[in-house]
Amino acid sequence: MLEFSVTRGGPTGPRCGELQFTRRTVQTPAFMPCASLAAIKACPPHLVAEMGVQMMICNAYHLWQRPGTATIRALGGLHQFMSWPGALATDSGGFQAFSIAGNSGISEDGFEFRSPLSGKLLHLTPERSVQLQNEFGSDAAMVLDECVAYPAEREYVAASIERTARWAERCKQAHGNDAQALFGIVQGGVYDELRAASATATAAIGFDGYAIGGLSVGETKAEMLAALDATVPQLPAEAPRYLMGVGTPLDIVASVRRGVDLFDCVLPTRNARHGSLMTWDGPLKITRREFSEDGRPIDANCSCPACTKYSRAYLHHLHRSDEATAWQLLSLHNLRFYADFMVALRQAITTAAIDALEKRLSAWTLREAADLEDTK
Repeated sequence: MLEFSVTRGGPTGPRCGELQFTRRTVQTPAFMPCASLAAIKACPPHLVAEMGVQMMICNAYHLWQRPGTATIRALGGLHQFMSWPGALATDSGGFQAFSIAGNSGISEDGFEFRSPLSGKLLHLTPERSVQLQNEFGSDAAMVLDECVAYPAEREYVAASIERTARWAERCKQAHGNDAQALFGIVQGGVYDELRAASATATAAIGFDGYAIGGLSVGETKAEMLAALDATVPQLPAEAPRYLMGVGTPLDIVASVRRGVDLFDCVLPTRNARHGSLMTWDGPLKITRREFSEDGRPIDANCSCPACTKYSRAYLHHLHRSDEATAWQLLSLHNLRFYADFMVALRQAITTAAIDALEKRLSAWTLREAADLEDTK
């Protein structure tokens, strides 16, 4: 199902590795763009692959609602359905179910809620979530978990991690795709002792990889890093560690320092649609009037189509005119930046230059950092 080897680094701290799925290999640390509905908005999968993206993540809840498991299975599985040559992970759909159902929709059996599309009463159990992902045929599936809202009382979080562990055990028992890896998920809010307890319980069940969920949901950066410090040492060093939903470059570097291997986030493509572009000199807001007559590329050293073919002035015009072409070109640029960033991060780990890389990212001005933050 999954072989993971650490090619540089030790059991703690930053490391490079290789995720070998049944038919695909991913170099880590790696970043997964979010293709919830089997596509990144405005970006066909073949163009995403050309940007150097190794792996994407789709969402079981959204694909269950449409086009449905029967259609995807009949057309050869998720990879063939979306013509994606790289690796694919699928999320369990638990976060979406929780967003719809709230606390009142959670029971020991899973989530009960009404579909916003059809109005039908739906039940998402641990077994159903795994079955959906088995049928989609992704390379890596996630167990069903409860992502507790922030802030939350300690007593509720304590009960939640115990239920999530029971769900994880049921997911493992229900998992029936020998070509697919299964990841357990650690929760625990911002309570360090609960994070450690959840990690220990999840590791005791035994999974191919381990995801860390429930962060980047409103907590401070200090709380997020403390949660990682409490979690990572309790997870098996020989398995990949995946931090869910965290995606600023500085947060990725800080997490890699703590031994995290895999990331996903909507940030690069969502920010692109708002006109915020990533460069090695910091975020660039293409909507600014100063770019309306700027004949330079976004980044002269970038190989994406937006940078090699078009000027800042043209991209400014497209975005200000609400042209859908802007979404594609700007998203492809940010995807290329993230792919190049992960290559640079792996090289920095190999050459012990991670301090210099972090310093380079930290040099962004407050104004540039604000450009990134205001589109979250």
